[in-house]
Amino acid sequence: MIIYNVTVNIDDSVHDQWLEWMKTEHIPQVLATGKFKEARLTKVLVEEEQGGTTYSTQFRAFSREALDDYYNNYADALRNESLKKFADKMLAFRTELEIIDEFTVNFK
Repeated sequence: MIIYNVTVNIDDSVHDQWLEWMKTEHIPQVLATGKFKEARLTKVLVEEEQGGTTYSTQFRAFSREALDDYYNNYADALRNESLKKFADKMLAFRTELEIIDEFTVNFK
């Protein structure tokens, strides 16, 4: 399985607006493409030299093909929307992660 990870540093001046938009609009729109099983929004626990707050959003794709279809048919429009709203107030980079194995523990 593939995780599409988007890491964003957001300026303090638009932080609250951006976070609300992510939760109520952007993440639901990405999931509505039907290419991802779930999403996880996390805060990166580091103090950034340039300021702002950094978040990682991890979208778990159904397959490599589903992620490629997302890139080909949806990604540009969704990225452009974020740039229109937050332009020079955010810095984003994207990575892909492949899940090799998963482990859990169950204490009784």
